[in-house]
Amino acid sequence: TNLYTCKQFSENFTILLFHYDGRVTEWDEFEWSKRAIHVSAPKQTKWWFAKRFLHPDIVAAYDYIFMWDEDLGVDHFDGEEYIRLVRKYGLDISQPALDPERGTTWAMTKKRYDTEVHKHTDEKPGWCKEPYWPPCAAFVEIMAPVFSREAWRCVWHMIQNDLVHGWGLDFTMRKCIEPAHEKIGVVDAQWIVHLGIPSLGNQGTSEKGRAPWEGVRKRCQTEWRMFYERFAQAQKAYYWMLRFRRRSNNVTNS
Repeated sequence: TNLYTCKQFSENFTILLFHYDGRVTEWDEFEWSKRAIHVSAPKQTKWWFAKRFLHPDIVAAYDYIFMWDEDLGVDHFDGEEYIRLVRKYGLDISQPALDPERGTTWAMTKKRYDTEVHKHTDEKPGWCKEPYWPPCAAFVEIMAPVFSREAWRCVWHMIQNDLVHGWGLDFTMRKCIEPAHEKIGVVDAQWIVHLGIPSLGNQGTSEKGRAPWEGVRKRCQTEWRMFYERFAQAQKAYYWMLRFRRRSNNVTNS
């Protein structure tokens, strides 16, 4: 999959491969591998790598950052055309649409056949508190997001050093863009397939007869809860700071 995925991007793109299986030199047999940057750390996730190797200042020369999983089918995807559409529709956070026949989770990310890009959807009753909130709008998954330079500078700071699976980011990234329901969207004209190949999820530790992936999933759910608790605390502190500044300004002006 990595071999074919890399061929879908022109020389205008820099390819950075994060290896969680400890294998790096085996890729040398492929010609495209010579122009890619390889970083290896066993059993780590892409968000762990991103927090340590994709600081906004380091990638400031790039207009867009693709943070993709490794199990994506890209037969219907072209990197240059994708960027053209993202710019055309003013998307700061986006993702390619997903093949609706291959087990999607959210209605928002399913491919539509009547448009180039969509920014809103109808979800199951009760799933969206507001029509312009995730997962009905202002939402992409953490599977294959694409960020503008400005959006990445904000999202990078949301990534937690110890919460390496990134669960929860998809529902909070909208805080980085205004108006989020207009600048976050799914590109239908360039779509991908989630192959669902067992990979990092199967590298967990088997305990009490449970499959390795169950331990990884449990950790993801725990991280999701921890992330939301931290995010809520951060928002509370932020709004308190704003009120404090307003009061200080009022005292100074009076």
